[in-house]
Amino acid sequence: MYIENLEQWMQNIKVTNLVNADVEVINNTPLVMMGKGRQGAVFQISDDICVKVFGNTEDCDREYYALSLGQQTSLFPKLYGKGPLYIVMEIIRGVDLREYLQSQPLTEALSAKLIEMLITFKEIGYERIDHHKRQIYLQSDGSLKVIDVARTIWRDRVYPYPRKLLTSLGEENKAIFMTHVQEMAPELYAEWLHYIRMEEISREITALLLPQKPDKNKVKNLSNSLLTTADEKNYVVLLQGLVHKVFKEEWIKTMLARGADPEKVMEKIDEYWDKFEQSFESRYPEGDRGYKGERRFEGDRNSKGDRDARRWKSFEGDRGRRSKGAKGGKGKYYSGDRYDDRNRRDDKRGKNKGKDKKRR
Repeated sequence: MYIENLEQWMQNIKVTNLVNADVEVINNTPLVMMGKGRQGAVFQISDDICVKVFGNTEDCDREYYALSLGQQTSLFPKLYGKGPLYIVMEIIRGVDLREYLQSQPLTEALSAKLIEMLITFKEIGYERIDHHKRQIYLQSDGSLKVIDVARTIWRDRVYPYPRKLLTSLGEENKAIFMTHVQEMAPELYAEWLHYIRMEEISREITALLLPQKPDKNKVKNLSNSLLTTADEKNYVVLLQGLVHKVFKEEWIKTMLARGADPEKVMEKIDEYWDKFEQSFESRYPEGDRGYKGERRFEGDRNSKGDRDARRWKSFEGDRGRRSKGAKGGKGKYYSGDRYDDRNRRDDKRGKNKGKDKKRR
């Protein structure tokens, strides 16, 4: 029966995502809402089946994919269907871990099941090996079920230890859980402890850095030692190295894409570049690599005399000495300026002719 009415029901349920709040729901169907969260709302269809309606397709696709990864395990609800903004799945009952721990102790057996849950997450391909206690349900047979797993996948960065789980347990249960981990998996305990300590140190460093204000003038003056384009000889050497590196990387990519042997590719590159350097050195001997008003290659800077004579852009991003707004400047004199001197004169003549016509 629910299959026949499902599409019609979905058209009459509107779920809207809100910023840092649970979704807003408009329900014009006979379905009873079981609960809602940041991504969607859950409605009961039958005693064992529910439908989760989302505010956007990305969250829906993400949750469905995450659940599908775990369908061969007993940890996740069974999937029965999907639409653009909804997922039909098994209802997960039981007691969530948050409620359970309010009246019951965290036993070693339960801690073991939580570790096994994390192991399952890792085995099925989740990126975030972590989960909040309110999304973990204890079943009547002592097993665990989890819900709301969308955020375990498609992530750029994750914590390298179950930070969300440990934090949600609270300080007392966190200490108990870590003691159990130490007894059952000492290497895992040591690694988690390492990451926890690194996080603490990071917070301490941040607390020291935030109130500090750098001396910008000092940094500006000291940074002059990092400039490289003023020294013509050094500039050519550095630019040659840059071109070599880019050329080498791109050639390797191209040849590997063609199925070439990496070792032979490297040999060919070194052989080619050696010939190029020898040719360069023969054409421009040591001590005779200055520039006399001529640019050797794109991006090269002109010599000092040439810069003074031409007063235009020496390299990409460099502005001429007499750029507009500079002290004593009368206009833009760098490459890329809209008009050169000749064009300015022609433009001025055109304006004068226009004035003469008006007078007539």
